[in-house]
Amino acid sequence: MRYRVLEAEEIDRGLFGGFIRRQKVTECWRRDRDGWHIQQAPFIDDWTEEEYQTLVAGLKRTVQTGGFVYAALCDGVLKGFVCVEPLLFGGSQRYLDLSQLYVSEDRRGQGLGKALFLAAKEWAGKQGAGKLYISAHSAVESQAFYRAMGCVEAQVYSRRHVEKEPYDCQLECEV
Repeated sequence: MRYRVLEAEEIDRGLFGGFIRRQKVTECWRRDRDGWHIQQAPFIDDWTEEEYQTLVAGLKRTVQTGGFVYAALCDGVLKGFVCVEPLLFGGSQRYLDLSQLYVSEDRRGQGLGKALFLAAKEWAGKQGAGKLYISAHSAVESQAFYRAMGCVEAQVYSRRHVEKEPYDCQLECEV
């Protein structure tokens, strides 16, 4: 596996030709007035062609505005990536937004996610961040990964993230 920063000009739809987004979800964390609970919520998460186009445009924009897009490649084929936006927010929390972290279905459980996450933390620290902010998928497996990386519930919620993905768990991780 080779890890490296991606440049804007190499980010296009073809980059994702060997990437398998598919995630079979059976249980998710949900919050109610009594706290957090695991609930049955079966579905298959995958990206449509339109979502791939939106992803590509967003990743390019992140690079062009000074953010961080870092990839895991196997024989030149993208198998994982992480994206951190360049602008601090959250006042004294000094958050940087870890907006994307995905590992191809055929490479999950092999340490790619951890390597990508640690690279994002290192980059964020060099940018003066105090913490990474993560609006993370509520699937039990996704949450287990982030908790293993040291993430906890965010002290300050990003309204933009909550409105965009109301079922996501809002997390933070000190850098």
